[in-house]
Amino acid sequence: QVQLVESGGGLVQAGGSLSISCAASGDTICISVMGWYRQAPGKDRELVASITHGGGTNYADSAKGRFTISRDNAKNTLYLQMSSLKPEDAAVYRCYAVMSCGRWSGRSYWGQGTQVTVSS
Repeated sequence: QVQLVESGGGLVQAGGSLSISCAASGDTICISVMGWYRQAPGKDRELVASITHGGGTNYADSAKGRFTISRDNAKNTLYLQMSSLKPEDAAVYRCYAVMSCGRWSGRSYWGQGTQVTVSS
């Protein structure tokens, strides 16, 4: 199994920047894709960005050009650098990891989430 713990959320003014991270522990050798979802009150969950073990990335249109996802496989840590933040970016951001080997192959794990608040 894998445990995911996010950190770095907080309050930022519109136009500002914020970085959040997600530390993985446990059977991390089997993690393939990692990514970030977000959900604001009353809204559907939205995939923000994802990254493969090899560094291939995918972004939601709302994140392109403003957010950068990265991972340090040696540190088992996922990052999301957010810039030019808008009030509509405010949400709980949760990281996830997909397992590709071992007894947990195919299973996804989630962090508890970190709140990002953007003031206008």
